[in-house]
Amino acid sequence: MAYKFEVYKDKAGEFRFRFKAPNGENMFGSEGYAQKASALNAIESIKKNSPGATVDDQTK
Repeated sequence: MAYKFEVYKDKAGEFRFRFKAPNGENMFGSEGYAQKASALNAIESIKKNSPGATVDDQTK
């Protein structure tokens, strides 16, 4: 199994996605979106814009 995004509809009828690790664990989830296309656009944005993401450790 590989990393994957899962798109689903929540109890309020909004579209959300979660990012899952190869072992099936949820790594993070999204906010709710009224339109499925908006959730899919957010996934594409993450995939496109995150390769060089840094870590901002605010615990210091």
